[in-house]
Amino acid sequence: MTATHHDAPTAAGSGASATDRFKSDKTTQGAGTPPERVNLLAREVLSAVHDTIRRHKVTYDEYNAVKAWLIDVGETGEWPLFLDVWVEHVVEDVATEHREGNKGTIEGPYYVPDAPEQGAHGSVPTRDGEPGTPLVWTGQVTSTDGRALAGAKVELWHADADGLYSQFAPGIPEWNLRATFTADEEGRFEIHTIRPAPYQIPTDGACGKLIAAAGWHPWRPAHLHVKVSAPGHELLTAQLYFPGDEHNDDDIASAVKPELILDPKPADGGETVSYGFVLDPAQS
Repeated sequence: MTATHHDAPTAAGSGASATDRFKSDKTTQGAGTPPERVNLLAREVLSAVHDTIRRHKVTYDEYNAVKAWLIDVGETGEWPLFLDVWVEHVVEDVATEHREGNKGTIEGPYYVPDAPEQGAHGSVPTRDGEPGTPLVWTGQVTSTDGRALAGAKVELWHADADGLYSQFAPGIPEWNLRATFTADEEGRFEIHTIRPAPYQIPTDGACGKLIAAAGWHPWRPAHLHVKVSAPGHELLTAQLYFPGDEHNDDDIASAVKPELILDPKPADGGETVSYGFVLDPAQS
């Protein structure tokens, strides 16, 4: 499948949107990292690069090709795409390896905060006649000790049936397929949306050149993005996948985990799925 929308986003356009969003939301999060930590990490990363060059006898032609490509990544604004697709999944694994509750996975470049509130039972904003299979999702948010987390927040965003995200592709309403739900007194929620489509990451820019040169594919399996939060608990960021997707086993972003695959059931012209979240208490 491919994204068929006539205004499919370019790599440069998506990169610019993701860069702007990152600058507004996250650029201060690494401030204050001690110099000794920067020294350690920078030296080890450079050492790994040096070892690769020596081990594989990298030529000047290859070095200059990489140099030109790195310049291209910067000029086309694709660093968020590159890092989120090929690096973030390892950072996420390390950052959450202590957790006893739900597994998470990468956030990706398409999150936007402050999506419209829909209560405990509601529907995500959609266009009239939004294409896609209707999906009703029910679940409960609890703590690792089994307590229901009343008032927990479930932020949901996902691609449309063409594999496109609102605010990152032209011609789509601002909050299409983006919403925030607040769990009831028992920590329960019910969400009405559509089943998203698999999609290719943008390939008309620098990341696409890498994919072509390496003989990779650019596909991500269909998925729902969520951020789940509650006072006194760690934020859970995850993606939920659908069984049978041909790219669950070779996701270009390496973000699929068995615990994140849903089990949808047919119902009333659409599908229903039950999937809840167990959050870890915040670490002191």
